[in-house]
Amino acid sequence: MNIDIIGGSGFIGNALCKLLEDEAIEFKILDVNINPKYKSKTEYCDVTNLEQLQTKISGDVIINLAAVHRDDVRPKSLYDQVNVEGSRNVCNVALSKGIKKIIFISSVAVYGFAPRNTDEHGITKPFNDYGRTKLEAEDIYKKWQKANDGSLTIIRPTVVFGENNRGNVFNFLNQINKKYFPMIGDGKNKKSMAYVSNVAGFIKHSLDFKEGYHLYNYIDKPDMTMNELVHFSRTKMNRSVKPIIRIPYIIAVILGYASDFISLIIRTPLPISSIRVKKFCSDSQFETSITKSGFKPLYLLNEGLEKTIEHEFIEDNSSEHKFISE
Repeated sequence: MNIDIIGGSGFIGNALCKLLEDEAIEFKILDVNINPKYKSKTEYCDVTNLEQLQTKISGDVIINLAAVHRDDVRPKSLYDQVNVEGSRNVCNVALSKGIKKIIFISSVAVYGFAPRNTDEHGITKPFNDYGRTKLEAEDIYKKWQKANDGSLTIIRPTVVFGENNRGNVFNFLNQINKKYFPMIGDGKNKKSMAYVSNVAGFIKHSLDFKEGYHLYNYIDKPDMTMNELVHFSRTKMNRSVKPIIRIPYIIAVILGYASDFISLIIRTPLPISSIRVKKFCSDSQFETSITKSGFKPLYLLNEGLEKTIEHEFIEDNSSEHKFISE
């Protein structure tokens, strides 16, 4: 098969491309950023530009990783332009070219502040523009699948982490690595996480799915509480697990709202915000049915964490290029 990976220059895209290359599976990257690792396989293409997609897409499988996902995106219309209209463009091109297989990478953000152990049948109630637009994009792909009678796989990963990424998990691990780590709340809330190599492996695994609609949350188990995550990480970092400053949740929220107000005045996002405090202290624990698909992850969650910590905080990898996008 020949695969077009839209948004393949990002974090998950790089891990996926490595797996495909290792197994000699043909692929092409379509992205607004040229991938330095796969320059010869990358073509400039903006998912919001229908004409570019029509010209550049040439394979028989589309994997769409392109997304606007940060909390501080401005203007907010970019969420709809990239996540929603971009998906509509992809489906229109797929229909016009007779492409029968699409894999769309969505997010557990479509569930919003979900109850613990929410699975693929959970109620979708996004609380931000990222989750809202991912959910709207899913509906567009589902309409394509019904009209085309093709194979659609929607994957909803939880927060993805791994080597060479400067996302939320890295920022959290970086704070944990401080001598006196400030812990917000009681730390009993649980967080589902996903190691990037496992997510890429599941995307590759889904290439073999037959016709029809396939929906999966992607989570690496077992889930950890924030206390367990801090203890595990600080132990691997050779840090004492005792000198941790605890900030009560209510105080942190107040500080977050104050930071929101200052950010509004100076028109510059600050590291702390009310929504980040709430997300940090909330449960985001999900269930998944991926085992029913026959997929076996390459690494356990703690193995992925250990590999990431060793690469980022113990080994000297300062010369490597750092990928920051999804």
